[in-house]
Formats: sequence, C-alpha cells, structure tokens
Amino acid sequence: MSESEIIYQTGLPEQLRSDAASLYDEAFGKNFSVAVRNNKNRLLLLNNCLMPEYAIVALSENKLIGIAGFHVPGGSFTGGTTYSELLSQLGFIKGNWAALIFSLYERKPEPGELVMDGIAVHTDSRGKGVGSRLLEEIACYAKDHEFKRVRLDVIDVNPKAKKLYERKGFKKVKAEYFPYLRWLLGFGGSTTMELNLEEKTQPKPRK
Repeated sequence: MSESEIIYQTGLPEQLRSDAASLYDEAFGKNFSVAVRNNKNRLLLLNNCLMPEYAIVALSENKLIGIAGFHVPGGSFTGGTTYSELLSQLGFIKGNWAALIFSLYERKPEPGELVMDGIAVHTDSRGKGVGSRLLEEIACYAKDHEFKRVRLDVIDVNPKAKKLYERKGFKKVKAEYFPYLRWLLGFGGSTTMELNLEEKTQPKPRK
C-alpha cells in the first residue's frame, strides 16, 4: 500500500461504523474497559454512539485504516455516549459507573476551538504517515471552518504520540497530574496541547 492509494475524507461511511468501533476499541480499549469491562457490550456501545460526521477517515481499497474524531460545539464523534444511552445498554449500576469514568475524559471545546476526540490507525498501517496526515487534515478542517486552534490531551504513558503532536506544531499549554488515579486509569497524568491556527506557518496536507 503506497501513500497515493490512501484516500482521506471528512465523514465516516455508514457501512464502516462497526470497523470504526473496533479500531477505536483497539486503540483505547484499555481506557474504555475501565468504564465497560465486557468486550461485547463495549463494542456495541461504541458502535451505537459514534457520530460519523465528526471524523476524518483514511481509506485504502474501501477499508478503514485510520480515523481522527473531533469535538466541536455542534457535536462530537463519540457524542452519542449519553447518560440515558449508558443506562439503557448497561443498566443502572454499570451505567452510572461508566458515566463516572467517561466524565473524567470529557473535554468540551471553548469558543473558537476544535478538540480532538481520539486518533487511531490500524496496526497494519502504522509507520506509514497515516496518523501524521490525519492531524494535517484535522488542522485544515479546523481552519476552513474558522476555528482558531485545535486542542488535544495526551496521557503520560504515550510519549510517541506527544512527539508526533510536537512535530505537527502542537505546544504544551497545561499539565495535570493525578497519581492517585493511576491504579484505576492506567496513567497518572496528561498534557494539554494546542495548535494555534492563527500563526503564519501551518501544516498542510500533502498532495
């Protein structure tokens, strides 16, 4: 698979919804499993909660190889994970537990801001520039829709992702430490990073 064979587009094709749920679970399953331990229930919840219009996807031969979700004032890629949906699918006790855990990850966009809602690349397509290109596409989407900046959070156990974001122009604006939650979440801190879209030099998608 060459770079020229990969198509990037805004919006997840409906027929690839279950593939997107599996890809997200592969990338973030360790975090999601704290909220929803049962694999089948977790995949079903992800499949039902995804909002396709809030994502940029990478496709190769009609297969999903990468996805970058985002959160804007109008909605978010994982925005269907509502409290009522959690209770409906998981029951009262497990639903409330999941709602509590998911609330720890919630990041709402400020005015003029697009917030990343997770980025994932299929294992077979890693190391081929897909994640880098998805970030470039997100930056272009945000600029085209007149957002002033892109914000994301990277956890302390993912230094490779942090280096990628730095290469793409993201800068650290805040760091949070919560070692008392490491036993539960699997990480004890996160760094908030922003890409200022009003600066002169911005990453552009490669042709």
